[in-house]
Formats: sequence, C-alpha cells, structure tokens
Amino acid sequence: MMAPMRRAILAANWKMNMTLAVGRAFVEELLARPLPAGVEVVLCPPHTLLHSLGKQLKGTSLKLGAQNMYFEESGAFTGEISPLMLQDAGVDYVILGHSERRALFQEDDGLVGKKVAAAMARGLGPIFCVGETLKEREGGETLAVVERQLSGGLAAVPREQAGELVIAYEPVWAIGSGRAATGEDAREVAAFIRRFYRDQFGREAEAGLRVQYGGSVKGANIREFTGYPEIDGALVGGASLKAGSWYEILQAVGQQVSAP
Repeated sequence: MMAPMRRAILAANWKMNMTLAVGRAFVEELLARPLPAGVEVVLCPPHTLLHSLGKQLKGTSLKLGAQNMYFEESGAFTGEISPLMLQDAGVDYVILGHSERRALFQEDDGLVGKKVAAAMARGLGPIFCVGETLKEREGGETLAVVERQLSGGLAAVPREQAGELVIAYEPVWAIGSGRAATGEDAREVAAFIRRFYRDQFGREAEAGLRVQYGGSVKGANIREFTGYPEIDGALVGGASLKAGSWYEILQAVGQQVSAP
C-alpha cells in the first residue's frame, strides 16, 4: 500500500510521438473506460497537441501536462514555449529536467532550476526528473549525482511552495532500454530524495512530496515500484503510447491503492 497522505500520480510522456488525430482517439478510448479512483492521471503530449487535448480533457478527471518549457514568460526565444503559453493551453503539469533534455539539448542543473522555479511561480506543477547514467551507477555515484541534480533543480524553490512538487527518479540506463531498475533500487533512491527534501524544506513539505519512478515501466512491473511507500507513481514513456497498455498500468496502481 502507498502512503495514505499522498495521492498516486501516473504521468504519460508521449515524447515526440502522436499526431492530433491519434492523440484525440487515444483520449476517447481512455475515457470510455472506468478510470481508477485515488490515482491522478496526467497526459503529456507534444506541444502541438496541448490546446486541442486541453479542450478534450476539460471537465474530465484527466490532467494535462507539457514536456518542457522555458523559464521566461515572453521574449526573443525562438522555438521555446513559456509558462504563460502552457497556462493558456490548460496545462496542469510540466516535465522538467528529463534526461533526454539534459543529454541531447545540454540542459544543466542551473537551467533546470530556473525552469522549476518559473513553473511553480505560475502555478504549474513541475515533474522534476533526476537520475544517473549506467557509468555513474556502476561507479557507485548514483546518490551523488541525484543529490547534485536535486541541489541545482530546487535551489530557487520557495519554502512555502515546496510541498507542491513531483520528483521523478529516472535512471538514464533504464529509459527505453527494456531494462528497468529493481524495486529496491528505485526505493533506495526515492528514500534518499525524501531525506534530501526533508532536510531542505522540512517534514511538512516532505509529507506532500510525491516521488515517481520512470524507466521501462509497464503493466507487468509497475507494482514492483509502487508497492513501496516511498514511491507514489510513475512517469511512463513507451507503454503510455497505446491506450490499452496505459490502462493496464492505471488499473494495476488503482487496485493497489484501493486494497485494504
């Protein structure tokens, strides 16, 4: 069972996939099924789908998330999208600091920290990603890497807003590889994240913090992670691209949180 204070949160990161027609059909198929109580479900489509899917999700229990944003509200930043634009599209959450952004687009901890603070200032819920590479894990550097990322990403977060955050632990070596971490691997890092957060912001803020696991999550293994009280859900990539496999994950966690 998960800790009763915190609501489970499952977020679908569609990455650079889905056209509008496919995305709308996905939502229609998902809404035709009974969604689990006690689970917050977030869909994070590409930016081109946000406005349309935002209208489609309005009045439903599903939440809308974006995959990235810049920290400025407007200006000469060609190709970027601002917190105000996300708000205008009806976005509730935004993924920040994903390992693909760090590795492919050279986003460092300082930039991620500015994005996290800007999102929170505008009432957007960050899904702040941290995680180590295979080389770093094999070198025994996992917790040091995660601590560095947490320090940079949370540096500008006001103490009074600190209870509103979601942190996703995504070991880089597990993303899209089919090789998931073990439940105990994820639990160890989630517990470390919670200790860091408590030391930084206090026990009350840590009680409201939600920690996800991400990396080759599917219906067959999701319970291995969310069975630990330190872990409140998952950030899911490939298995969230089909409504059937995504619903399997939702059902598994829904049954888990409703178990006596």
